[in-house]
Amino acid sequence: MALWQIFSIIGFAFLILEMLTPSYFCLNFGIAAFITAAASVWITDWIILTILFAVLSLVLLLFFRPFLMRKNNTEQAKPDDAYIGKIAKVTENVGPDSGTVTIYDERWNARTLNGDLIEAGADVRVIKLDSLIMFVERV
Repeated sequence: MALWQIFSIIGFAFLILEMLTPSYFCLNFGIAAFITAAASVWITDWIILTILFAVLSLVLLLFFRPFLMRKNNTEQAKPDDAYIGKIAKVTENVGPDSGTVTIYDERWNARTLNGDLIEAGADVRVIKLDSLIMFVERV
């Protein structure tokens, strides 16, 4: 079997492992294996190719994986962000212990953080979400 075939099989094996454990760890080895398979067209010594694979794997782990991890963490938006800062309408008086508001045609339990009492019909701004309770302030 040719060296490019061996490194291609190794690359596919690492890609399958990455699909089973999505941590961006095995992906680096898979990319390194595919680059090494491409380099095996010009380099025929398996020792040099193995060293190339090891160096590429290390470089990708040190530089490419942190980039992927950072990009993955910044793209995850919380669903609650759609409500924070938006204006809601009070349907039942809102105080520190009880009340309801409607926003986007949804009914939510609401509370005030500062202890104010906000009457039904008033507009409020959503400042915080805690599970199923919106914390609001008078607009």
